Amino acid sequence: MTLKRFLITAVACMMMLAGYSKNNVNDNKMNTLSFNEQQAAAMSAIACHEARGDQSSLAIAINEGLDAGLTVSQVKEALSQLYAYTGFPRSLNALGTLQKVLQERKADGKTTIEGKDASDLPRNYDALKQGTEVQTKLSGQPFNYTFCPAEDYYLKAHLFGDIFARDNLTHADRELVTVSALAGLQGVEPQLAAHVSGARNMGVTDAQLLAIPKALLAKVGKAEALRAAIAIQQLGIADAANTQMAQSPAGLNSSWPVGDPNDAYAQFFTGQSYLTAMGGGMFNVTFEPGYRNNWHIHHKQVQVLVCVYGRGWYQEWGKPAVELKPGVVIEIPEGAKHWHGAAADSWMQHLTYHKDVQEGASNEWLEPVTDDQYTILK
Repeated sequence: MTLKRFLITAVACMMMLAGYSKNNVNDNKMNTLSFNEQQAAAMSAIACHEARGDQSSLAIAINEGLDAGLTVSQVKEALSQLYAYTGFPRSLNALGTLQKVLQERKADGKTTIEGKDASDLPRNYDALKQGTEVQTKLSGQPFNYTFCPAEDYYLKAHLFGDIFARDNLTHADRELVTVSALAGLQGVEPQLAAHVSGARNMGVTDAQLLAIPKALLAKVGKAEALRAAIAIQQLGIADAANTQMAQSPAGLNSSWPVGDPNDAYAQFFTGQSYLTAMGGGMFNVTFEPGYRNNWHIHHKQVQVLVCVYGRGWYQEWGKPAVELKPGVVIEIPEGAKHWHGAAADSWMQHLTYHKDVQEGASNEWLEPVTDDQYTILK
């Protein structure tokens, strides 16, 4: 090998190693939360209020975030990203609120840090390739939405490719924003749970995840904090405060009474339930997330269930489970072996009463519903 060729090869290797080292540094940086504790709490509130569409509360949260040292660039980026999760109207309304807050702060002479915009991407940047890699890391495995290839492309190339490539928020920052926003929406519990796991995969620590419901409880509301607490607890992440919040009926956003612990029947339940007498032989039963009663039979009487809050399951022996949502009415045949309880990710309340009651009517309590029987229900 000639000296010239040797030098060219050596320089090329050095450039490759430098590029590899730089990429590793960048990857590590993107997988670390850039906010301090106060800024993270403020950003959680900002994201959640954006999802709720509460502009007056959002303005307060933005001011608190800017006072805590969040930059305009960071807040603007978070509100822009959320169009992919909460829709363009909420994102645009939130950006309009940010503009008004900035105008008011300028008029009041308050200090506001502008921050840096995202870096330019290289000319040969492949959004689909990079987005697929980011999505795989976030999900923990490759994901292909074959039912709708167009949506699959948008997720990979645009959300995880174009948006996540903007480095004025790290990937960890973006997942904290997403988890906090989804906690502000009803009916998206599966996506919330998936992004709690994704946040962990993208570098958000367990302590930082546990801080989200606490921030939402202090700055947004009980229902939003409870959604986040339950999703985090289901991943096996817990501390005393988060566990208490996830299991506390005080966190229910329900107009139906919870009542007292159902201690008299506790031996026939997996987990805690609560009972309220409604009058006329009707009771309201409240189930904690993931908890249910044993298999049982009502002899010489027909039980009626009316789901009034949350989501749960009813199942007769040998038959598929029926999902319980508000308005669903179940009339349980006399003598049918069955169980009912809450879904894994939701509290559930149902009214119950008996009809066609004959002389000698009774309840026969049987074996518990096994985890294998329960966990297959989604």
